[in-house]
Amino acid sequence: MPVESLRAGFIGGGALAESVIRGISGKLIESKNIFVSERNPERCEYLQKNYGVNVSGVADNFLDGLTLIIVAVKPKDAAVALDEIKNKVNPNTIVMSVVAGLKLKIVEDAFQKNPVFRIMPNVPIAVGEGMIAFVPGKNSEPADKETVKKFWSNVGRIVEVEENLMDAVTGLSGSGPAYGFLMIDALADGGVAAGLPRAKAVELAAQTLLGAAKMVLETGDHPDVLRDRVTSPAGTTIEGVRIMERCGVRSALIEAVLAATEKSKNL
Repeated sequence: MPVESLRAGFIGGGALAESVIRGISGKLIESKNIFVSERNPERCEYLQKNYGVNVSGVADNFLDGLTLIIVAVKPKDAAVALDEIKNKVNPNTIVMSVVAGLKLKIVEDAFQKNPVFRIMPNVPIAVGEGMIAFVPGKNSEPADKETVKKFWSNVGRIVEVEENLMDAVTGLSGSGPAYGFLMIDALADGGVAAGLPRAKAVELAAQTLLGAAKMVLETGDHPDVLRDRVTSPAGTTIEGVRIMERCGVRSALIEAVLAATEKSKNL
């Protein structure tokens, strides 16, 4: 049931903001209590039509009385966006930044009296299966943390991390869906090469990775333990694993995370 007392504002109405709105609208927060500042008129019309939220070209119309505000602009636009609203937000409003690479201190300097959080979600929040990491600011209280966790748990799983680990989070879970999409596509190609129709191969590959991930999360067992359970001596699975190891799949994934982490540091 929606929580009538919660009011959320978004600075920026792009794809990430839309994914969050899809996850909370009518569930955690009523549509009438969701406000979006977006400068693209076509985007404003789209969001209002599809989600029934309040959309305007400027944030001044809704900054009073918000429970929380999400800064969801492109990194190049962050400084201007923060400057435009920093003296207009109620001190009790929770400020959350999902801007890639934007340090917590920069946001805290703009909102010195507010509880501030740095958030790193990933693309699957669009289907309610996101992985979200958060860093609490110096003014955040336990109650603020609970509000943040409740908010984001509507679109996925949320964990608290230290800020010096946020680049690693970006390299792993932030960029990780792309690695997963690549693996699904490659597995499907293998299925097609073995004679499966394309649509069936994609379905088989995607559900297989989804099921494997769910087993890791729900059993708590190490992935190696689960892999051993399905790897029979001299069977088909070990033959496939042998080829993956020979081709350096494991090493490639490790290097991908490290490269994406380093790129995040340099943003």
